[in-house]
Amino acid sequence: MTAMTMKDLDVLSHVLTGEEMACKKARMYSNTLTDVSLAARMGEIAEQHAARFASLNALLGGKR
Repeated sequence: MTAMTMKDLDVLSHVLTGEEMACKKARMYSNTLTDVSLAARMGEIAEQHAARFASLNALLGGKR
């Protein structure tokens, strides 16, 4: 893999922040929704965001 430029790292940082926030919001909705099926779907969505966050974070070598 080629070395990342500062611009690449900046973009990756912004994407990581977005995935982290989306995961937190989906988890919050999952815990507060009264409709069981919607709450379960929000939990699934949170897990998908968490998985993308972990994959992207691995590109940085886990430095975040």
